[in-house]
Amino acid sequence: MKILVTGGAGFIGSHLIDRLMKEGNEVICLDNFYTGNKRNIVHWLDNHYFELIRHDIVKPILLEVDQVYHLACPASPVHYQFNPIKTVKTNVVGTLNMLGLAKRVKARFLLASTSEVYGDPEVHPQPEEYQGNVNCIGIRSCYDEGKRMAETLSFDYYRENQVDIRVARIFNTYGPRMLENDGRVVSNFISQALRGNPLTVYGDGSQTRSFCYVSDLVDGLIRLMNSDYVGPVNLGNPDEYTILQLAKTIQDLVNPTAQLSFKPLPEDDPRKRKPDITKAKTILNWQPAINLEEGLKLTIEDFRKRIEDSQIATQVH
Repeated sequence: MKILVTGGAGFIGSHLIDRLMKEGNEVICLDNFYTGNKRNIVHWLDNHYFELIRHDIVKPILLEVDQVYHLACPASPVHYQFNPIKTVKTNVVGTLNMLGLAKRVKARFLLASTSEVYGDPEVHPQPEEYQGNVNCIGIRSCYDEGKRMAETLSFDYYRENQVDIRVARIFNTYGPRMLENDGRVVSNFISQALRGNPLTVYGDGSQTRSFCYVSDLVDGLIRLMNSDYVGPVNLGNPDEYTILQLAKTIQDLVNPTAQLSFKPLPEDDPRKRKPDITKAKTILNWQPAINLEEGLKLTIEDFRKRIEDSQIATQVH
């Protein structure tokens, strides 16, 4: 099949491209390199079945494809709050452009939505039916409301224009190729521990998250795309950890003597986050296979290599 991946040079997008290429598809990667990186896809550049286009999806583009995986959008608070208007444009205008493309060429369209559509949830764990508790004027709303609007557009195109859509609500995902400076808790803790710095815990660390390893998530996305279910479907790991438990696990794996540094909780930071994955299990026969410690070891190895490489490069200069 000919498959378009928007945001394909990013963390999740590049792992998805690896799978799609290995399965023998023809893949077009679209990325404006705002948070994506060419090193994530450099190993495919000489392959005749792979094409890289530097493009910002806020502008329309004409392409002939069978499937569209729409992942383009900065996903960490540090990056999506840096330019909130751009984040909204990417989610709304960008999604509009990609749905228009899917409509024109009759491609199946998968939206990478997010657990952030649930906001700071009052229902726990979160099923797809829960409609969320989002602050529409808060500092995170450019992303939260942007993704809610992207879902709205997707379902309107489905009802109005019969575009064949799939909607995945992605919960915290981690693994190799995460940006070291993306400000999310896994990358923060690993980078800090490897550099011998204190691990920054916001609040008292009792807030919870669930962490899904990237290969498990990619498997879920592909299963959803190739299923008959429109969605939305939660994709995430239902194992729930407090931020303190995560810090302790990374301390033990990297640097048991690392200190913890406590800072105030950011605005609208959710207290709890855990997916109800009943739908994914029953409809897609999907559930995560990689546990936290196993996934963290692979992620730490990748971070260690990148940090060492950047230190060597700095010394060379």
